[in-house]
Amino acid sequence: MSARNNKANKAAARERLRQERELQAKKDKARRQAIVAGSVVGVLALAGGIGYLVMEMTKPDAWEKAATAELVKPKNSEGENGTTVVIGKKDAKKTLELYEDSRCPACASFEQAVGGQIKQDVDAGKYKLRYVGATFIDKAAPGEGSKNALSALGAALNVSPEAFMEYKAALYSKANHPEETVDKFAKDDYLIKVADGVAALKNNAEFKTAVENGTYDRWALEMSKTFDAAGVGSTPSLRMDGKKLEVPQTPEAFTATVDAALKG
Repeated sequence: MSARNNKANKAAARERLRQERELQAKKDKARRQAIVAGSVVGVLALAGGIGYLVMEMTKPDAWEKAATAELVKPKNSEGENGTTVVIGKKDAKKTLELYEDSRCPACASFEQAVGGQIKQDVDAGKYKLRYVGATFIDKAAPGEGSKNALSALGAALNVSPEAFMEYKAALYSKANHPEETVDKFAKDDYLIKVADGVAALKNNAEFKTAVENGTYDRWALEMSKTFDAAGVGSTPSLRMDGKKLEVPQTPEAFTATVDAALKG
């Protein structure tokens, strides 16, 4: 092999080596750029994910939104916020105030024992009944059932006072009232199912829509404030002429207590 050919071969080899190094350098640079880009995307995705989680955690829930929603007062209610609910004949001279929480087991026992007597008295015009609903059990046994059931009672009151009373009795019945720690009343479909036992509410599209849409959620919260402001402290509670009454657990004892209050 001539010296000229040997030099040419070496030069060609060096050129190939140079080209291979340049090509590898370009590949390495592209890989580094891809890693950096992937890292940036990952950081942005992580930041976006954290931001989304923070947003979700701080987003107000349905009841927080209800607190500032438009107030819709049920028909057959009175007062500034529609939280005065009085059932009975207008010419009845005195009013019995009844304070209850829909999830309250003691309220359920009271209604099962005495609710029929109250309805009979109110229908006869013996006295009017003022109902004040509470929601404090939703804090004691965390849930939404007290608020949701009270909202549904507002939807029933919007239909008629009679529907309200019958629906309240149905909610407190042995067949439908859950244990205090079981938050069945938080579910709209369960409240609607209970309403099927009330003739005026069964297949009532307006009532169903009001329950599902939370039409009276804000009203329920305002009613709860009325209960808190009354300073009653427990449920069930009875008052007449501003005086607290004992809460009897039989129709006979209840009648004796109320008759004494009516004379006082």
